[in-house]
Amino acid sequence: MEAIARTILEALVTAPDALRIECQEEDENRFKVSIQVDPVDVGKVIGKQGRTINAIRVVMKAAASKRQQQVNVELLT
Repeated sequence: MEAIARTILEALVTAPDALRIECQEEDENRFKVSIQVDPVDVGKVIGKQGRTINAIRVVMKAAASKRQQQVNVELLT
């Protein structure tokens, strides 16, 4: 899960060195992905009306469901 998020976000942010992604296993088939970016990039990651972060969540959920898993993506500011 972390690799998918990292690939998407590194292409999106201007400061990839400040990108922090933490993947925690909550249950056997449930994961929590916490994303932290440079404050300059928060607006880019959220996008207009939250469209970009929602698209990231959709991609992550699609990848997780293919493996019979669930994922919760949260952006830490």
